[in-house]
Parts: sequence; structure tokens; C-alpha cells
Amino acid sequence: MTLDQPRPFPLDPAPIHVADQVLADLNQRLALTRWPDDVGNDDWYYGVNRPYLQELVDYWRDGYDWRAAEGAINAYEHYRVRVDGVPVHFLRRPGVGPDPTPLILTHGWPWTFWHWAKVIDPLADPGAHGGDPAEAFEVIVPSFPGFGFSSPLSDNPDMNFWKVADLWHTLMTGTLGYQRYAAGGCDVGALVCGQLGHKYAGELYGIHIGSGQRLTLFNGERPGTSAAGGPSPRACPPTSTPRSSPSRSASPSTWPPTPWPRAPSPTGCPTPPPGCSPGSWSAG
Repeated sequence: MTLDQPRPFPLDPAPIHVADQVLADLNQRLALTRWPDDVGNDDWYYGVNRPYLQELVDYWRDGYDWRAAEGAINAYEHYRVRVDGVPVHFLRRPGVGPDPTPLILTHGWPWTFWHWAKVIDPLADPGAHGGDPAEAFEVIVPSFPGFGFSSPLSDNPDMNFWKVADLWHTLMTGTLGYQRYAAGGCDVGALVCGQLGHKYAGELYGIHIGSGQRLTLFNGERPGTSAAGGPSPRACPPTSTPRSSPSRSASPSTWPPTPWPRAPSPTGCPTPPPGCSPGSWSAG
């Protein structure tokens, strides 16, 4: 498209709106939280400690302004469609330039489409951010199926990254009518991106991944671990994590806590076996 003749968009926008009764119900459920005893967890050994979590819940109830966030989100166009029977929400920011390149961005877990908020405008309107308008993108940011507004997945319990890649390709080419497009992603979104590049290379300009995930991540004996499609390593016992650690503050302003120190590698196993990290060794 051109600046003078923008490409007609085939869908009507559907702004985001969460009903007042939904927000009131959430507030009430947070207020009725039954807090457990948090014995021996001042140092976060067992996970997030109670004072920190209570402070966070208080912020959700009394400090966070969803309507302000909703207003910022609705500064962009939003659409909801069904792609091969799957509900899909996506944000769109039209490109400002002589011929913007269609670009789909996929977030990871546990984030939402808003994970990309800080880069949407510079990508769509580089001329307004010190860049070249000729490098503008037509930005499409969907909610991952089952996340946020791309739900419920009542008929698709087996959704996975390669099926999402197929959905995104249908969305971009079939629903929105782009002949070619680019893709970017991080975390599980990087897996979606990798699959798009692997399966639909001829219809993509290129891909950009924010984390190097192998497409075999969920194959093999230990799916989803750092073994990533390989056999379960049995040469070394698991490492241990000592209880002692630097002190932690309960204040959210000091998040994240100091990482736990990890014990040295076991004797006779100075480095992890191939395809394995110290935290994933199996006792076998």
C-alpha cells in the first residue's frame, strides 16, 4: 500500500472492554483470599512468600487501574475472528510508510499480546521515531490461542505451537489477504516463528526469534526440558541447591530476588552431558 492509498482492511474493529461486573467479581475474590501460614519461608525457599504476595494483591485491588490500561490498549485497533474454528483476537497498527511490510508478532508464556507494546509504534511508524519510513511494518499482534481474548479453546484441547503456526499463516494469508509477511516471536512464540519459517518459507520475508528454541523441544523422552528432544541423560545425579541464600526483601520494588546459588557439579561430571544443563540432570 501507499501513504495516499492505504490497503482496505477486511474486518471491522472490536475494541476491548471488560464488563464492570467481571472487575467487581475479581476484586471480591481477591478480598476473600484465605492466606496460608507461610512457615519458614522468609527467605523465599519455598517460593513467593506471603508478605510479598499480599502486597501484590493489595496493589491489584487498590492501586492498579484496569480502565486506564484498557484505554491504552484501545489506542490500537482490535479484531476478533475465528480461524479454522479457533477464536483469535489480534491488535493491528497500520504501517506509516510507502509500502509497509506485514509483520505478525507472537508472545510467549505467561505473557499476553501487550508484551509487545513498546515496539509496536516504532515498527509501524519508524519515521516518527528517527527511522526510515521505507522500513515501516503493518503490525499484527495476536493473543496466543487460549490466552486472554483468544479464548475459550473448548474444542481445541490439543493446541500446540505448530498448530498455532498454521493458524497464523491462515490468518495472515487467508483472512487478511497478505501474499507475503514477516514474523517475530519469543519463548513459545519463537517456536511458532521457527515453524512458520520451516513450513512456509516461500511465503515469508523472514523471521526474528527472541529465544533460540529448537522445534524438537517437545519430542523425545524428556519433552519440554533442556534435553530438548534428546534422550534422558543418565550419567550424572541431579545437583542440589543449598538452603542458605542472600536475604530477600518482601517489597515488590526489589524484585526479582537474588538468584539461588547453585552447588558445584558432582564429582566426575564437571560439565553437563550433551543436550543437558546442570539443573536438568537425571539420576537415571
